[in-house]
Amino acid sequence: MGPCRTHASGKRDIVKRLRALLAAALAATAVTVTGSADATATPAREVMYVGNNWDGTADVVDARSFQKIDRVDVVPDKAQRIAEINADPVRLAYYLLIRQQVGEGHDQYVDDMFSSADGRLLAVSRPSFADVVGIDLATRKIVWRFPMHGQRADHMNVSPDRTRLVVSDSTANHVDELDLRTGRFLRQFPSGDTPHESNYSKDGTRIFHASIGRIYTPTDPSTFCPLTDPTKGDQRFEIVDNATFTVLKKWDIGQALKDAGFPCMSSAVRPMAISPDEKTAYLQISFLHGYVVFDLVRGVVSQVVSLPESAYAQSLPKSQYVLNSAHHGLAINGQGTQLCVAGTMDDYVALVDIARPTTRTVFTLPHTGDRPYWATNGPGDAQCWVSIAGDNRVNVYDYASRSAIASIPVGTHPQRVRVGTVAGDVLATWNAGRSGA
Repeated sequence: MGPCRTHASGKRDIVKRLRALLAAALAATAVTVTGSADATATPAREVMYVGNNWDGTADVVDARSFQKIDRVDVVPDKAQRIAEINADPVRLAYYLLIRQQVGEGHDQYVDDMFSSADGRLLAVSRPSFADVVGIDLATRKIVWRFPMHGQRADHMNVSPDRTRLVVSDSTANHVDELDLRTGRFLRQFPSGDTPHESNYSKDGTRIFHASIGRIYTPTDPSTFCPLTDPTKGDQRFEIVDNATFTVLKKWDIGQALKDAGFPCMSSAVRPMAISPDEKTAYLQISFLHGYVVFDLVRGVVSQVVSLPESAYAQSLPKSQYVLNSAHHGLAINGQGTQLCVAGTMDDYVALVDIARPTTRTVFTLPHTGDRPYWATNGPGDAQCWVSIAGDNRVNVYDYASRSAIASIPVGTHPQRVRVGTVAGDVLATWNAGRSGA
């Protein structure tokens, strides 16, 4: 009995000591790992991503100082993609058509881009390659690719939690939803001809979407007035339920304009801005130098606001407007009191007092440059970022002072500009690469 008790007690002591040693080792490892992470971790930086459409690059700019940080090649697989296109007669025909018509003689390598929440991945829609790709920002390599169902990718938007993308499938008349991290196809909702812009509601429950129709036909609303232009196809503005991807409401804005006493105007909604209470939509319409105020609750046009028209624009037939766009770029400040307007064919940027949109309260900045093409808000909705496509710059405007506060040189034909982030360790890698070059 005695020897047995002593042996059992010894075994228990050994087990206790081993458990204590294991616990201490695990605690030390945890402290070491945590301490190492705390010592090396740097916060993600908020940045401006600028898609240089004809270059196939994305400039990365600090969102506060507006200093350029780096440039990302978004077509590292260019040779492979072009080889595939050349081997497919249908794809080649669309590729050349996109270059000639929408690209004005240039390939369209990047239309839109959004970063993941952690700033480690950049998703890019590439019109000429008819795809969306996910690029690892640390390695600069493509980690996923989603070929569109149709023949061209266009505008995108990201869900409020930055986990999902919606992508306009230009020739397939629908909008695809993708998992941002993996590029996996999730769902789709129907659209009209040439799906264009999509915007999520603040709570992510709804999507405001517009299709612009066949913008490449050589007609404008005067061609068939008082009849509707039959060459433009299905142009619609719609609200989609994000839970079910069903269309909740759908309008022909041209008809709504006619009903409100404004006949012979286009039905094509270009960029849009939604009021903070989401009861009003401000819509740019093909061929209109200004915007339409649309009551989302009643489904009616409440106002049409005309903005200054340049002598150059007045000298052109409307059929010669770039992709039917008199103005292409619209944003609204956080208070919902001012609009930032990219006057594409007029070469100006206007900050408009929404409550009193008269000549006295439209602050049109001096000649901005060739072809302002997109407008979006910076962090906090206190500034407006506008791409000046023809001058290869992005200008920054302050809503409060109603003035231009920065002008950033970027790549060739900047198009979409988006707020995003870059992870701190990715930035460190970029900095190390530059210092070692």
